[in-house]
Amino acid sequence: MAADLEEKTNRYEELLAEALEVAEIAAQEGTPLYDAALEYQEMAQSYLEDGRHFRDEDDLVNALASFSYGHGWMDAGARIGVFDVPTEGHLFTN
Repeated sequence: MAADLEEKTNRYEELLAEALEVAEIAAQEGTPLYDAALEYQEMAQSYLEDGRHFRDEDDLVNALASFSYGHGWMDAGARIGVFDVPTEGHLFTN
């Protein structure tokens, strides 16, 4: 079971890191939606950093939760249209 948790934690970390890398802000700068996109990115980046901290402390449960929450922020931003993201692949829901 611990091996499954470690594999899933690593997979979700990679998923979040890749999502942050490929998502581009779609909203026009200076608009409330642009500000929202920045906040979504900041939250996701913070959860990525938190998850890495938890993993370094051998707390895989909280690391996985952090990576999952962070990806949720990115996916929500993609769904409401503040990010341009790939439509194919495994990074975002359609």
